[in-house]
Formats: sequence, C-alpha cells, structure tokens
Amino acid sequence: MVIRKYLALLLLIILNTNLLFGQQEDHSVSQLKVTTLSTMLVNLKGVGEWGYSALIEVDGKKILFDTGAKPETVLQNAREMDIDLSDVEDVLLSHNHWDHIGGLLTLRQELKKQNPNALKRIHVGEGIFSKRVNSENTILAIREELEADGVEFYIYENQQELFPGVWITGPINRIHNERNWSGNGKIETASGLVEDTIPEDQSLVINTKNGLVLISGCGHAGLINTLDHIVANSEEEKVFAIIGGFHLFNASEEHLNWTASKLRDFGVSKIIGAHCTGINSLYTLRGLLELDRSDAVVGSVGDVFDLQNGIKAGPIAR
Repeated sequence: MVIRKYLALLLLIILNTNLLFGQQEDHSVSQLKVTTLSTMLVNLKGVGEWGYSALIEVDGKKILFDTGAKPETVLQNAREMDIDLSDVEDVLLSHNHWDHIGGLLTLRQELKKQNPNALKRIHVGEGIFSKRVNSENTILAIREELEADGVEFYIYENQQELFPGVWITGPINRIHNERNWSGNGKIETASGLVEDTIPEDQSLVINTKNGLVLISGCGHAGLINTLDHIVANSEEEKVFAIIGGFHLFNASEEHLNWTASKLRDFGVSKIIGAHCTGINSLYTLRGLLELDRSDAVVGSVGDVFDLQNGIKAGPIAR
C-alpha cells in the first residue's frame, strides 16, 4: 500500500512538472480564423492607424490579440465589419506600448453593456507593469481602473496553454541578436535603471494540422527568437503561417536575407506582415522565400487568415 501511494505521488509530480514546462501532449486545432482589426492599411471598411489588433477564432473560442492604438479604432472597425466582440472574454496583450493597448479601456466599457464578462481575462507577460522612465506605461496607468471593474490580469513567466492547441508563449528567450527596440527606454528597478528591452514581449502560437501558426504584435523579442522559442517548446517543428507585426521596417538587406533563410528552414509558407513589419520588408521576404503574392501580403484592416482557405486579403493588399 505504501509503495502504491509513493508511485501515485511520483506520477502526479511528473505530470505537474510536464504541465509546468509545457511538455504535455500537443493538441491540434481543427478550425482557425484570424481577422485583422487594426493596422495602417485599410480596405473597403474601417479606419487605419499605427497600431495592431486581431480577432482570433479557434475551435469555438475567441481571443482578442492586442487592442490597437486609438480608443475607438477596434470598436469602430469591428462594427463596420459586422463583427460582434461582446462574447470575447479573453485578451492577450503582446506588450505595454500604447499602439497595442490603446483601445482596451473603451472596448471593456462598451462591450460589458452586452456581456459583463467581455474582455474580463487579460493575459500579459511578466514585466508589463514595470515602471518606465520618461515614458508613460499606459497599461500600468489603467490597471487599477480595470481591476476595479472586475477585470483579471494573468501574468506569465513561461508558456502556457490557454485552450487546447492554443499557447501563450510568455516572455521569449533571446538567442539571436535581434534588437527590435529603440534602446532609449529605461526601466526602474530596485537596483537601479536598466535598459528597456520590452522584456514582457510575448506572442500567441496555435498548433494546427498544417503546422504552427504564430500571431505577433511587434516581435520586439525578435521574429526568429520567437519561432525558435515556440518550436523548442513544441513537438511540431514546422511553422505554417506568421501573422502580425514583426518590427522589420528598419531592417537591413543583410538582416532580411538572414531572416528569410531562417523562415525557409521553419517551413513558413503564409505571411500577413502588418503594422511594424514594413511594406518593403514584406515584399523583400516574399521574393526571397519565392512565395506567391496571395501567400505573403501586407496586412490591412479586414484581412482574414483561415486554416482551410489560407489568406483572404483586400484589394489594396493583394
């Protein structure tokens, strides 16, 4: 009897350890749709801005990834596209910058009129609430108001499965020297000021039958660092699609060539490069990867990625 109890306890410890480090059996989703709600270019409906947001619909679940820059943009664009956000209860914020969280407060205030639990759970990376020097941390400024309204923040140090097959990366290990931040910011810590590398930067990864799909806000941790991170923590090695902002608009030709070679190794075959990716950088990657114009597009408001049908881009982005 004692031996049985010991073995049962040991098995429980092993299972919990695997859950902690993301080593449990990988799930594969069957349905996935990603709709761009905020970026600079716009198609037939909505308005553009320097910001990013996307609605992710996966196996009957909905996640709002980032909330754009201006208070009304995502709300207005969703309404114009007849998209109901009131049943979205989970939000993932990629990092603290204003152009990714600017619509959060307005969206919560408006959507809770229809559903008290709208945008109630907000998933963030460790470090997002750190005090920035000479730069307002917008999410820190509105945190108290949101929590008083019943909103709950979930802070991640490591990757975590949000729904079956849907993973929050948590902060990314930075193996390669992809310095996708200004270098001018500082974070106030107990031991003094340190460089603000946007340490909380995180993405969403979805495991599909075609391979992994990455959703990125700005990719301040580095696109290739992010892909290395998710593949290292998954049984799947192929990356099918990358969607969102990748902060490549200032990238040199050398860096783009290096990025393309890495993307080729990962097997990337679908790209929606929105927000800070850069138009020229997207076209350069498309050429280097020898992708068709329908498989690598500049992101625009209203673009849709569907697991079954691929990318449906508006006329301005084709």
